[in-house]
Order: sequence, then C-alpha cells, then structure tokens
Amino acid sequence: MDKLRRVGAFLSVWLCLGLLGISGCTIPQVSAEDRLFLDLSVEPIDHVVLPMEEFVGTQVGGLSAIAYDRDPDQYYVLSDDRQRPRFYTIALDLSPTGIENVTLKALTDLQDDTGRSMAPLDAEGMVLTPERSLIVSSEGSPQQKIPPALQEFDLETGRLKTSFPIPARYLLDTKDGETEGETFDTQTQGVQENIGFEALTISAPGGAYEPFRLFAATEGPLYQDLDVNPEIPFKNRWLHYLVDPNGTGQSTLLSEQLYSMDTAPLGAVLNGLSEILSVDVGGHFLALERAFGLQGLSVKLYQVTTGVASDISAIASLQGDISGITPIRKQLLADLTPLNPDNLEAMTLGPKLQDGSQSLLMVSDNNFDDRQETQIWLFKLMGL
Repeated sequence: MDKLRRVGAFLSVWLCLGLLGISGCTIPQVSAEDRLFLDLSVEPIDHVVLPMEEFVGTQVGGLSAIAYDRDPDQYYVLSDDRQRPRFYTIALDLSPTGIENVTLKALTDLQDDTGRSMAPLDAEGMVLTPERSLIVSSEGSPQQKIPPALQEFDLETGRLKTSFPIPARYLLDTKDGETEGETFDTQTQGVQENIGFEALTISAPGGAYEPFRLFAATEGPLYQDLDVNPEIPFKNRWLHYLVDPNGTGQSTLLSEQLYSMDTAPLGAVLNGLSEILSVDVGGHFLALERAFGLQGLSVKLYQVTTGVASDISAIASLQGDISGITPIRKQLLADLTPLNPDNLEAMTLGPKLQDGSQSLLMVSDNNFDDRQETQIWLFKLMGL
C-alpha cells in the first residue's frame, strides 16, 4: 500500500509538471524558510489559578519551571525563592476540556552534597533527565557576586550530584572605577542581573544511561553583548551540551548559537526569553518571549529551529554588526497576549489527552506578589 501511495504521488507531480501535455494544475510553493519548521498549531483549552497557600511551611509561589514525569503521571515545579530553593511535586487531573484538579503532593529542598540548603540560589529552569535526576539552571546575581550555574540534583533527596562547566564569558568580571573620591566596581562581562540562565530544556532520544542533549538560554544578552541602542533587539546566547550520564556525569559544550529577541515594545521595563522546550530530536523547539511595560504584559510563543544557526562560541562580543552570523530561526506560533496570561515562565509537554491530542502546559511566576497569580494553562499542541 505504501508503494502504491508513492507511485500515485509521483504520477500526480508528473501530470502537474505537464510532462503528459496536461496543463492547468499548480504545485504549492513552499519557501526554503518554511521547510525548516514543523506544521504546528496550538489551541488554548483552560487555565486555573493556584492560590499562594502554605504548604509544608512554605508559600507556594515563584514557580519558574515545570517538568512532566510520565510514569507516575506527575509534575515537578520549581520555586525561585532565593532563600529556600525548592521544587514541589504536583498532580494534575487533565481532560480534553480542562484542568479538573490540582493536588500538591510533596516538597523537596535543593541541597548541596552535604545536605545543606543551596541558598542563595536563583533557580529558574529545570528538566527531568532519563536517569531520573533534575538539572536546574540558576541566573546568579552580579550584584551579590553569585555566579550562574547549571547543576544536577537527585530527584528523591534534592541533593547536588554534579555541576556543569560554564564558559568564563558568562561569569562576572569587573574593573575598578572612581567618582567623587569613592571607588566602585564596574561590570565588564557576564550575565546581567535577573536576565541570566532562565530557559532550559532537554532532548533525549535514548533511554536511561544514554547520552542526551541539554540546551540552556539566557533571558537577555550578556553584558558584553548588549548594544547601547535600545532599538537593537537583544542578542541572547543559546548553549548546547552533550551529557553522558554513564556514572561520569561528564558534559561537553558542543556549541553556542545566537537567539535574536523581538524588539522590545515601547516603554518595556522587562523583555526576555523566559522558557524553551524541545519538541523532537531534530532541533525543533518552542520558545516563550514575554515583555512588560507601559503597554502591559505581552507573551508570544515561537517555534524555533537551530539546524542552520552559526556557532558563536568563539565570538567574544555580539555588539554591533552581526550580519555574518546566522541566528536561530524562529516563527511566530501564537500571540498569547489576548488570553491575558500572567508572567508565563514554565512550559512542558504533558500526557496525551483522551482525544489523542498532545497536551502543552505553561505556568506563570507570581513573584510572591499578591497582585499577580500563579496560573496553570492547558493547551493542545497539534502537528507532532
């Protein structure tokens, strides 16, 4: 039957080319750019608000990442509380028409290898590995001289297992300055305050103990990549690691690519890449960009592909002309702004719904602010 389909398709194209003297049919024109992307679409289904209630002595808030664990059908959501970094285990009762129930099941603190709290840690991204550990990205803080980090934690205990190497260009460096007789440090390189490693995802085609790929992206540009002209879009860096979990925890940084943000809306005080999500092993991802300012909150979902992007790991600064660099390609998938979401920062593929569609879940970070909400959104992702 497959052979017959292929023969039929060939004859159709043959006829449309006029090789049999028949005219009047057309072949759809698909641009080279469009062929880079999957034919995806999203449909919003429902959302619920999770109260900022107390659970095991903590306020449930600041949720900045979510990971789905298929076998027990549960989720891990990361809280970015710097003074008590932790993740919650939750259960979601999903249906094709909505989120029927949310249940908080457990809390696990992130600890160093001696069992002490990892505080202060600005944990922003989190993924579940095939060998059932959690990798967490931390923005760090130049103001507090806390370096950014990519670290692996035991899922059951929350204890640190290993840390991944971070290129020196992401680390804080300063020079001495002086004004009116007072000395101060001026940043010269590294992640900027509150726009470091925000986005994290994994691509794991194999099973446990097989190598997998880890991708991390900055929310905004490194200090040395920032252009003074505010009309130039942010130039973020996207890191690609190969991780070998076979008892070694060895990781290799394979490449870096340029992720170009949209131009910030007029009056924006916040504009960043808040999350990325791998959707296949072929280099296709989803990316959340969100901005906040005088025009309110803007949230857009993109499909992105890394296959043709240049490796920028040898480029010290992205300031100025970057015409010789091929960035990660992106295509707008959905403008979520009309849905009136809150500060969406977390995204994961969930289970298949009863109607066979792929669920996509997003969570907002309320920043522990009573004026904001912790929203859990359910979408259908079609085309996978």
